[in-house]
Amino acid sequence: MRDWKQSEECHPCRRTVLFGLVGLLLSGTWLTSACSSSKPPLLFTYQGHSKEVGAVSWSPDGKHIASGSNDKTVQVWDAVDGSNVFTYKGHSDAVMAVAWSPDGKRIASGSGNIGNNRDDHTVQVWDATDGSHVFTYRGHSCPVYAVAWSPDGKRIASGSREMQVWDAVDGGNVYTYEGHSDWVQSVAWSPDGQRIASSSGDHTVQVWDAVDGGNVYTYQGHSSNVHAVAWSSDGKRIASSSGAYFQDDNIVQVWNAVNGRKIISYKRHPDIVKAIAWSPDGKRIASASREVQVWNAVNGRKIFTYQGHSSRLYAVAWSPDSKRIASASGDNTVQVWKTP
Repeated sequence: MRDWKQSEECHPCRRTVLFGLVGLLLSGTWLTSACSSSKPPLLFTYQGHSKEVGAVSWSPDGKHIASGSNDKTVQVWDAVDGSNVFTYKGHSDAVMAVAWSPDGKRIASGSGNIGNNRDDHTVQVWDATDGSHVFTYRGHSCPVYAVAWSPDGKRIASGSREMQVWDAVDGGNVYTYEGHSDWVQSVAWSPDGQRIASSSGDHTVQVWDAVDGGNVYTYQGHSSNVHAVAWSSDGKRIASSSGAYFQDDNIVQVWNAVNGRKIISYKRHPDIVKAIAWSPDGKRIASASREVQVWNAVNGRKIFTYQGHSSRLYAVAWSPDSKRIASASGDNTVQVWKTP
């Protein structure tokens, strides 16, 4: 298996293996409870999807979770017991990204499919209560791998072959950012909404002005595809993760959000780090590969490792209270577990 290099066609760099591999469909009931003495303890496994799960997002109040899958659905379910609330079936292809609006009233989801230029390259916005469709954004010509709401909920940034920012009320395009030379794999707004960080298969993270799209600086600390990027809650630091097959750059780097100077390199993962998430309290970072590792965001010391999944992980998200983590995997499940 090789690392993908993008051409002008729609051949994605991010999650190349995500929806190309066949996941393991777990048998049994939709909800599997776990009573285990292991740490961290598994609270439950959500098995509502029939194919690989590549996206997960908590509601702002921590009561629900939305997950997107290669089965073309977004499912919203109870974060306490895992019961399904509703299933959104508006996409005609794999759901690669999902994000809850800051007010908890809407959800944005991005779609696409590997190697097919005629599929669903849209971002859809819909009601988080009942799944009713609000509008569809069709500005991208290739699969959409990332979506993120601005902190005020007025705009949405979406990543594909390029980065686009658009109005979250009427879907009108605000501007298009084309600073990367390869696919945009992850996007994240700064907590104050003034800047956006985007990671790419061109081995860089670029930080740019969220008002006019001007480049602020480019972080070049990685030597392979940068799969994920996340801001700390205080806006002072950025974490980014990378990796490629047959390369050693399976790391997370933490760096100064003002000037791009590296602070920490975390190198404990044995494989590509597909996802990262900063705890809301700013003290820890969760990074996902074939396992989830949680570590101290200040000194880089590993706190614990979670190995509950049977396949590669593609998404990880902290609950708003920093006490739980949801992790999504190629084994078709999302697992919710409690942090020690």
